[in-house]
Amino acid sequence: MSYEMIAITMFATMLVMLLTGQRVFAAIGAVAAGAALLLYGTGSMEMPFNAAFQLFNWYPLLTLPLFIYMGYIMSETGIADDLYRMFHVWFGRIRGGLAIGTIGLMVVISAMNGLSVAGMAIGATIALPELLKRNYDKRMVTGVIQAGSSLGILVPPSVVLVLYGMIARQPVSQLWLAGAIPGLMMAAMFIIYIAVRCRLQPHLAPILPKEELDIPLREKLKLLRAGITPFLIFFFMTGLFVLGYTSLVESSAVGATAATIAAITRRRLTFRILHETVKKTLGISCMFLWIILAALAFGSIFDGIGASRAIETLFITNWELSPLEVLIMMQLSYIVLGMFLDDTAMLVIVAPLYVPLIVSLGYNPIWYGVLYTITCQIAYMTPPFGYNLFLMRSMAPPEVSLWDIYRSIVPFVLVMTLALILVIAFPEIALWLPEQVSR
Repeated sequence: MSYEMIAITMFATMLVMLLTGQRVFAAIGAVAAGAALLLYGTGSMEMPFNAAFQLFNWYPLLTLPLFIYMGYIMSETGIADDLYRMFHVWFGRIRGGLAIGTIGLMVVISAMNGLSVAGMAIGATIALPELLKRNYDKRMVTGVIQAGSSLGILVPPSVVLVLYGMIARQPVSQLWLAGAIPGLMMAAMFIIYIAVRCRLQPHLAPILPKEELDIPLREKLKLLRAGITPFLIFFFMTGLFVLGYTSLVESSAVGATAATIAAITRRRLTFRILHETVKKTLGISCMFLWIILAALAFGSIFDGIGASRAIETLFITNWELSPLEVLIMMQLSYIVLGMFLDDTAMLVIVAPLYVPLIVSLGYNPIWYGVLYTITCQIAYMTPPFGYNLFLMRSMAPPEVSLWDIYRSIVPFVLVMTLALILVIAFPEIALWLPEQVSR
């Protein structure tokens, strides 16, 4: 069997196992182990051990549990609730103000956690009932929450970019800096869309009743002080890193410590909350560690049989595609895979193939990490099996149907596609901040 057929067989076998509902790390690891034994014999048993030591020597991975812990502490202790109440009061007089405030909430939750699931959970349980109760259009607000929560995998500290950095062997600090401006740009584009649409169609977002907004200035300032805590934690954490006072790992420790202190000073940190937070943090961190281990083993097999060179030959020599056309083909493949798989599975499947090809085409792998992440955001919201669509359906109230959810994401997917085109056309959007900090 040729090496090309071996690569295709491995790829197809892994897809079949994933589609049967197997855990991601088990499907990927099993295919890697089986292929290694068949190709290299019993000597290949050392490969998992080599992958494990490579993983344990990767110091930035310490940021993963610290940032996840920080996000859960702030959500479990109600600090995120305070933030939404602040948005409710301060943006309620603007047409569509609560929807705009929800995008702001999603940005901050993203900056606290780095996972889209956390933003989706908080948005669906806190923001969605409040918006529906105030007669906001159900299709628009479900789209707002899905689009806003997708920022969690782009705005630092993005866990997806940590995984990309590990698999692509790129510095996580540079990837996070590269994701910051595109993430904020996309949030601004969402806000502009909401403001314009609510101005053109006022019935979608009625202004809140006067009695809900006419509260004393003292109460408003009190809410502002309570809601601004997440902003202060985030800017304190990232400010120290950008200014060079702390390393990446030290910044994550600063964020986790600051979140814990904020919860203690507000007398909201109980033993039960701490226990649940640590339990959830450990569960998610271990899941990602297993996935990375499986990805490293799978990637080493692919590298060994020359699959990346075969893909390069197919795209450039046989199909005679230009570098830009190859790039577009890659992004389209992510969208197709995203209809069936989550971002982690997509990354593990195609990164070992695409990253060497990107480098050989002369593209910056840091910039490509941002493109990959934006495309994952679009794939998350692409019917029929977009990951975020079913998360929203499982958490939304009964009056929000799956058809409502499908229709709600159309304008936001178009906005995200425009953002992707802008980052492709102007790589400086992603690369300017890493270049400035590295000087």
